[in-house]
Amino acid sequence: MHVEHVDVLIVGAGLSGIGAGYRLQTQCPELDYVILESRDAIGGTWDLFRYPGIRSDSDMYTLGYPFRPWRGEKSIADGADILQYIRDTASEFGIDRRIRFGHRVIDASWSSERASWTVRVSTAGGVEELGCTFLYLCGGYYSYESGYLPDIPGLQDFAGRVVHPQFWPDDLDYEGRKIVVIGSGATAVTLVPALAEKAEHVTMLQRSPGYVMSLPEHDAIAARIRGVLPDDLAHRVVRTKNVVTNLGFFQFCRRFPSLARRVLRTLTARRLRGAVPVDPHFTPRYDPWDQRLCVVPDSDLFRTLRSGSAEIVTDRIDTVTEKGVRLGSGRELEAEILIPATGLRLVPAGGVEFVVDGEKVDLSERFIYRGTMLEGVPNAAMCVGYTNASWTLRADLASLYVCRVLRHMRRRGYRSAVPSYSGDGRTRPLLGLDSGYIHRAEGSLPKQGSRSPWLMRQNYLLDLPTMRFGRIDESMVFTP
Repeated sequence: MHVEHVDVLIVGAGLSGIGAGYRLQTQCPELDYVILESRDAIGGTWDLFRYPGIRSDSDMYTLGYPFRPWRGEKSIADGADILQYIRDTASEFGIDRRIRFGHRVIDASWSSERASWTVRVSTAGGVEELGCTFLYLCGGYYSYESGYLPDIPGLQDFAGRVVHPQFWPDDLDYEGRKIVVIGSGATAVTLVPALAEKAEHVTMLQRSPGYVMSLPEHDAIAARIRGVLPDDLAHRVVRTKNVVTNLGFFQFCRRFPSLARRVLRTLTARRLRGAVPVDPHFTPRYDPWDQRLCVVPDSDLFRTLRSGSAEIVTDRIDTVTEKGVRLGSGRELEAEILIPATGLRLVPAGGVEFVVDGEKVDLSERFIYRGTMLEGVPNAAMCVGYTNASWTLRADLASLYVCRVLRHMRRRGYRSAVPSYSGDGRTRPLLGLDSGYIHRAEGSLPKQGSRSPWLMRQNYLLDLPTMRFGRIDESMVFTP
């Protein structure tokens, strides 16, 4: 049976996959590539999530592509605008013509004899096989099929409607309803002000608080820069400004956690203006950036809480009842709709199983190389973004690095490239945050080491020269 073969197979047509397509066709124009997308639309996360208020918590000058300026008015953009930006990018550069929708990758088997991957793909017509020389996974790191739902006592007794944000129904009418949003992360702080515009009352119920910081929805400095410089140059200047600012603040939080706590507490108190106590609702037990810091544009969450159309409650759930939620304190929250904004379920490599020369690869036993390739796995890469900054910053570096490897292989006539571990044996978790969704997945994720090239530094300014110009043969075995 004839199996179609392409040079590069990209998995995922979201933010990362479209960026990877652009880099491949500009950096390696002699190579052919195909993008496989399990769903029927471009956009990934930004097409999947449809809940009210969906937006980025990163600025669009760093979340957007460096090769296509963000021209929107908002720096903190709505989900619909981000989705349109991704689709327009794919259309403008012809990347959309390379996408095959409804193609979900099941597994991938490498043959050293043939120096190629055989990828099994589930389609509407059944299971198909596709061959490729290089496999690039750009499908993110969480499950699209199911979100995380903890064991909430009594949930089955609730007489109202339970809605997980990852699967927001088109027919949900919440106008004039009483809603309880369970959670304290980015989804919860986004949902509450959006729902409060129509709902009778919204309660944000959190077991423990997180850090919440307000940023301007419109970047006044960026607007002035864009007013005097051409689009491309203005985009680079604003992008650099934001990279340095965001990284500087992150480093400040990590190096001076006590001072950072006080600064964030003071800023929060100013936004709340005494209408809501800072303690215990906005005083986390952990240091800033031990978990991802939540950003709200123009204080929308704080304004909503001050108005009284929503409240925040910090307590544990005793049980869900027919009419709402009974708390550990004995208080009962009346609800007609429950929204468990309880996080993501992480899945390494998008759930794709690797087999190398007949042996199944246990990803949890492998080290990640330059945050992109895997120890002992030839001609394959994973696109993993930053946890402390915009995802696209590192995703784009990963794609540029993959192109460097492919060009090097082509120039030298190599058939395969495989990272060979050369570290000291010490390990660190792959994603350097203390968040619950990361802890739940630690046993299945690849490891990182204690030093380069096996360490992900979470620092764009350090990664940029390494990924663009670092030694291509460091701890890498190339085979003719």
